[in-house]
Amino acid sequence: MCEFLDISRSLIYYQPKPKQIDTLIENLIIQIFYKSRKTYGSRKIKIELAKTGYQVSRRRIGKIMAKNNLISQYTIKQYKKHRENSNDYDILNVVDRQFDNRKLLEVIISDLTYVRVDSNWCYVCLIIDLFNREIVGYSTSRRKDALLVEKAFLSIKYNLQTVKIFHSDRGRNLIIS
Repeated sequence: MCEFLDISRSLIYYQPKPKQIDTLIENLIIQIFYKSRKTYGSRKIKIELAKTGYQVSRRRIGKIMAKNNLISQYTIKQYKKHRENSNDYDILNVVDRQFDNRKLLEVIISDLTYVRVDSNWCYVCLIIDLFNREIVGYSTSRRKDALLVEKAFLSIKYNLQTVKIFHSDRGRNLIIS
């Protein structure tokens, strides 16, 4: 009959296997994920499962993770820039990207950045003299606040009265008279 209809015999005899729901592996994946403090992805979970004697594909682990809404913290964007109206003043750009040929402490610039330490964000504020690109002041903190910038200014060992222009990392200038 199959030859007459020109179809494959496997089409007649094939019966799909029912999908197995293996709650043991699913529970192990959830346990490993939370034991890693929500940092492991499918690769590391696969390695941990292999240590316990289970061989599971990364695709299956990924499906189980998606089903249980398990998302590694390393795949989530951690830093969000908060917009505030405090820096919306219309200030002229006095430096105008002319960073060379400056006198000692004529122009100091500031930059604020963040660094991940362990599982926390730490913030670093640097104050640089454009004369020789020397870091003249710095501070670090777990919080991004005014105290961080204040500590950076207090760490400067030069007389700040000789500074003519302070240029911040957001393109704002402050002319000191």
